[in-house]
Amino acid sequence: MNRIEVGPADLAASRFGLAPLLETLNALGLAAGRVPPGALRPWVERARPRYLAIADDPAVRALVFLRRRHGYMADFISPPPARPNLTVAEQLATTRATPLDQARREIARNLVGLPEPDPVVRSVLDAPDMVGRLATALETAWDTLLEPDWPVVRSIVERDIVHRAGRLAAYGWAAALDGLSRRVRWRDGAIEVDILGGGDAAHRLGGAGLMFVPVVFSELGLAVEPGWPYTLMYRARGVAALWESREPSPDDALAKLIGRTRADLLRLLADPATTTWLSARLRVSVGGVGDHLAVLRAAGLVTRQRSGRSVLYRRTAVGDVLADAP
Repeated sequence: MNRIEVGPADLAASRFGLAPLLETLNALGLAAGRVPPGALRPWVERARPRYLAIADDPAVRALVFLRRRHGYMADFISPPPARPNLTVAEQLATTRATPLDQARREIARNLVGLPEPDPVVRSVLDAPDMVGRLATALETAWDTLLEPDWPVVRSIVERDIVHRAGRLAAYGWAAALDGLSRRVRWRDGAIEVDILGGGDAAHRLGGAGLMFVPVVFSELGLAVEPGWPYTLMYRARGVAALWESREPSPDDALAKLIGRTRADLLRLLADPATTTWLSARLRVSVGGVGDHLAVLRAAGLVTRQRSGRSVLYRRTAVGDVLADAP
């Protein structure tokens, strides 16, 4: 068990971030069958043909080989975000700037406990341009597997951030960690995290705070490596939005009354949401969503409220009655 002790300054210093490269590596491992798909099987089945188109690339094969379910993975290919709102281009630039000797040390540590790589993978890992080749393979995997789904993935993650950051700010550590994972708990002024194969260790945030990273393509993870922010990765809520379809019902009275898109928006607002999340969920432009929300707001069915840098829409009591009507 890992125990992370927190101090008075750590609550205010904690923040939330996105990790596009980590998501890319995890998505690659799922599509390649390196990690059991679990609840993500519908996405894996849809993404499998895209993966097969790049599967013979030697550097992609090396990334797949390095992906492991438990245990250390090289930091330079799976970096936690050093700050919130990093883009994939920024993370790729960090990966490409990794000194070769550092990359070789991390790869050697990554290989501990794995079988001997096949000659193709070994040739990539031993190459003098290994860092650049793996970075290019990550970019290929991003372009092929994740970038087409990134608007929905990002919307899932951002909605989770709004929910959990609000709980952290309003109620503190215990409320923010509640429901995050059965293997995470708040006890006696510390965060306890059970990571499979992670051993026992004690850590102290020391006023630097904790980076929370909701993810879609993996489950619980903890990064406490020197030189990186202490990072807790956890499965975001609502990942089924990545593959769920919204087939219209011919008997939908609400859609007949106010229109299909507005009916869908009203139903999706059972929980507060941003226009970005709603746009990705419905595959409708942000501007189109905004226009429909303006009509619903004028009719008294939704309201809006600023939360940090985001604007959240939520149903009014009248909207609840309409949305929940049989």
